[in-house]
Amino acid sequence: MTGPLPGPADARVVVIGAGIVGCSLADELTARGWRQVTVLDQGPLPAPGGSTSHAPGLVFQTNPSKTMTEFAAYTVRKFGSLDVDGVPCFHPVGGLEIATTEARWADLHRKAGLAASWGVRGELLDAQQCKKLWPLLDETRLYGGFHTPDDGLARAVPACRAQMARAEGRGARFLGRHTVTGIERAAGRVTGVVTDRGVFPADHVVSAAGFWGPVIGKMAGVDVPLLPLAHQYATTAPLPELADVNDPRTEVSRPILRFQDRDLYFREHLDTAGGRLGIGSYAHRPLPVDPFTVPAYDDAPVMPSSLPFTEEDFAPSWRDSVGLLPALGRSRIADGFNGVFSFTPDGMPLLGESRTLRGFWLAEAVWVTHSAGVARAVAEWMTDGRPATDVHECDLTRFEDAQRSPAYTEERGAQNFIEVYDVIHPLQPMERPRPLRTSPFYPRQQELGAYFLEAGGWERPHWYEANAPLAEGLQLPERDAWSARYWSPIAAAEAAATRERVALYDMTPLRRLEVTGPGALDFLQRMTTNQLDKKPGAVTYTLLLDEAGGIRSDLTVARLAPDRFQIGANSPADLDWLLRHAPQDVAVRDITAGTCCIGVWGPRARDLVQPLTRDDFSHQAFGYFRARQTYLGHVPVTALRLSYVGELGWELYTTADLGLRLWDTLWEAGREHGAIAAGRSAFNSLRLEKGYRAWGQDMTTEHNPYEAGLGFAVRPAKGDFLGRTALEGLGEETAARRLTCLTLDDPAANVLGREPVLLDGAPAGHVTSAAYGYTLGRGIAYAWLPAAAAVPGTAVHIEYFGRKIAATVAREPLYDPQMTRIRC
Repeated sequence: MTGPLPGPADARVVVIGAGIVGCSLADELTARGWRQVTVLDQGPLPAPGGSTSHAPGLVFQTNPSKTMTEFAAYTVRKFGSLDVDGVPCFHPVGGLEIATTEARWADLHRKAGLAASWGVRGELLDAQQCKKLWPLLDETRLYGGFHTPDDGLARAVPACRAQMARAEGRGARFLGRHTVTGIERAAGRVTGVVTDRGVFPADHVVSAAGFWGPVIGKMAGVDVPLLPLAHQYATTAPLPELADVNDPRTEVSRPILRFQDRDLYFREHLDTAGGRLGIGSYAHRPLPVDPFTVPAYDDAPVMPSSLPFTEEDFAPSWRDSVGLLPALGRSRIADGFNGVFSFTPDGMPLLGESRTLRGFWLAEAVWVTHSAGVARAVAEWMTDGRPATDVHECDLTRFEDAQRSPAYTEERGAQNFIEVYDVIHPLQPMERPRPLRTSPFYPRQQELGAYFLEAGGWERPHWYEANAPLAEGLQLPERDAWSARYWSPIAAAEAAATRERVALYDMTPLRRLEVTGPGALDFLQRMTTNQLDKKPGAVTYTLLLDEAGGIRSDLTVARLAPDRFQIGANSPADLDWLLRHAPQDVAVRDITAGTCCIGVWGPRARDLVQPLTRDDFSHQAFGYFRARQTYLGHVPVTALRLSYVGELGWELYTTADLGLRLWDTLWEAGREHGAIAAGRSAFNSLRLEKGYRAWGQDMTTEHNPYEAGLGFAVRPAKGDFLGRTALEGLGEETAARRLTCLTLDDPAANVLGREPVLLDGAPAGHVTSAAYGYTLGRGIAYAWLPAAAAVPGTAVHIEYFGRKIAATVAREPLYDPQMTRIRC
């Protein structure tokens, strides 16, 4: 995230792609005073032949991602304010998702909760109410539906025209029939765009090329992990059941219909010739497209993004459509095509500026649904240095190197296509390619029967079947089917063993950075909020902020030598951020792959570790938040006296080649102390009992430290740091909202996260993290609430699958508030 270069009046911007994203971005940039904007496309305008030109225009706002929902909501608002020749660019006919299975009906209840969390109007309907909205439905097949009245149909090409006109009125220009052939660069910055009709100098270049993104990225030397796939769309012959429409401005009258149990959606095409039905299908096999071989506009039979319709792939979907809408049995498919659009390994857009080629931006893998919202975010990013909406889920830096291979992109992209309408559990991992990244302890974990989930390409144990005997006889409340997925009562036994004895946790996936050089201290002081000017051996919890005081990340910084620091970070974006700002006398490198870590935590942790070393690990000699380099047996380790679970212990780091020896050394020494291996499921429960935050889940750039309860990590008196000015005048007392601890009143209740929190019956916030607190014997949730409600004792409700679960605001931390368990 870099600031504007040069000023608004002079910055030359070239946007590659005049589809819905490029046109929206030109409009947003020129509205912010950047007038020298040129939009290029290889095809004719305003429909140059990319995905926008054939997009069916469905807009369903509700998404598990708050960010994506906000992008869609802005798109609805903006397109609803635009028209071309008096015809609106958005028809707010609503959306209707129907359920024909119990699992889908339950999921629609969950989706209704998401809608309430993110502020989208919605209502669950019974089968007859669905039939009233869509008379063609066979209501006997339905459990019910979810109706969102503010969703509808975006007219993508007219929306392009409207925004083109506005941007041109402010000085932008749009040039069709300009094929980009190269990206010019010098001294690590973009300098221009080469086309078959000349060179366009540029200070900023934005690739909004859709499924051609990898082609443009290759010209720039920037990786674009995106897979184009073909998606089938067909239209029927005219249906007598769809009333004739004499007003040519009316394109659709009924809600957009989604039949996700069969990977289908439906929309009307109404005109003076009669009504037809459009049917989109994700039910067919993945049909990947090589963007480097897509024909040019003039060489394509219809347009580059429209491929021949494969009837054999659509045949099952036609049968499913007739089953849901019996009137289709008297009709036929009149025409169809396979339309190309983009998928990424995680299904999210690719946004942001390249660090290796400054001034080169991506706005890729964006559907019409989110187009205007994405464009606004990227425009804010370019002009203000940051988007107002948190975009960490979309940041182009989010992928690990191991997740950027073409093979990974193709495999995960295709799977995302298959699962686009599936009911996906929040913990559900992709099944392939696995295993990809494993810690050195992986063979031992397999021997212990580890149940692995995956994150960032890492195999992460969530519990160990070897601990099953410890769970026998535990009295735990019965879980509902949803919260019981990817869970085991073994997690409760592992949590208890951590509290009562000692456990080993694989912390290898925790990102580790090394910052060295004569300017390392000054650099980290400038980049983070807490005081790091301490003697070597000190460990400090601190924050990375952006210019507006939003929390970019939280870090644990260990000063190992005067000019060497080890940092516990969160994501690849942290490395990217530090590298962007590092001066020449500072080196920042990621040491995660070459190192590993075991967390040894529990009241017997010292009993386990002390006999293995000649150094004194007593509290007096090795205090909390201290670091030491030592040996455990034959293994050199960096030991940090930290605990993310609220118990005595250490994070023990060594090189990857010695990892297995470290595990075996600790395991053998731990036998007499009842040591076990424990997984992430227990870990998450223990950290919430202690009130420890998880960045990206509990707080993001949309929150400042005082709102998140992290004001203790801010030291304005130390001097200037990034974000300090934005925090002036702020404090705990000024926070209008707070990250708040809730306990569930019913000891048998569970929630998982992102559910709406109701105050006096109305949505007032949403859950960020949740887990069952095995030590406390009840569920715990953290939620964002208005400050006035974030008072211990306040009664609220959490809506979980349509049920209202009573909860109470609690004082935190819930466990060991005096810190006696850790500081001993």
